[in-house]
Amino acid sequence: MKKIVLILYFLFHISYFVNAADNFPTGARSAGLADASVSLSDVWSSFHNQAGLAQIKKATAGIYYENRFLISELSLKSAAVAIPVKNGTFGLSYSSFGFSLYNESKAGLAYAQRFGEKVSGGVQLDYLNTRISEGYGSKTSFAAEAGIQAKITNQITIGAHIFNPTRAKLADYNNERILTIMRLGLDYKFSEKVFVSIETQKDVYQKAVFKSGVEYHPVEALYLRVGVSTNPALNCFGIGLKLKNFKMDVATSIHSVLGISPKVSMMYEF
Repeated sequence: MKKIVLILYFLFHISYFVNAADNFPTGARSAGLADASVSLSDVWSSFHNQAGLAQIKKATAGIYYENRFLISELSLKSAAVAIPVKNGTFGLSYSSFGFSLYNESKAGLAYAQRFGEKVSGGVQLDYLNTRISEGYGSKTSFAAEAGIQAKITNQITIGAHIFNPTRAKLADYNNERILTIMRLGLDYKFSEKVFVSIETQKDVYQKAVFKSGVEYHPVEALYLRVGVSTNPALNCFGIGLKLKNFKMDVATSIHSVLGISPKVSMMYEF
């Protein structure tokens, strides 16, 4: 069974996973918005746009789990911590995708800082490891990423992010390199209860991905989300619950052929 799953993984890697290879989107809040989150700020900004960490006021920790297409061998597990200091915010993050025959892991150290009231920026150094069992071994690489966010008006915030601008090498064979991924987006706040986020993502090989999501905050403890994305076409839904310093988000994405991918994350502010 595991070998069959491994074959399926490589078949789908080109059409779905490659859009985020070595930089998998993380956080169920983001997932409910179809991952249109480059302009947002929370502990999961370590995976989306490090500039968002600069807006965090309290030390925050989070964990995340995704069961992609209801196949445990394609699960993604992540954790992140944001620690505000005097002049900025440090972020630590880790993610692991796959199973015993194939695994991709990523560990990141980030730093973000505000530049005035409207602009923030962030950088991150990543340690990446890809491991294939049955004699193939593993490969370690280092990559960098950076992002910026700017509050244009009280309603509009824009964000831009680039992952692996130096095109770090994954393997000498065929000069294989880790993808360079660029993201640009914005969110528009209609009110304290509703905002819309839109984003486009492009890597050096694939067609651009377009994403959009809406978050509705009807009462203090409840958040409702819906989103869509292209290449591949996904419909996304999510819900968030906040109780004092604890927040839990649940989401799912639906692929018309491969099925559903449930996701859950939990955060705690200290």
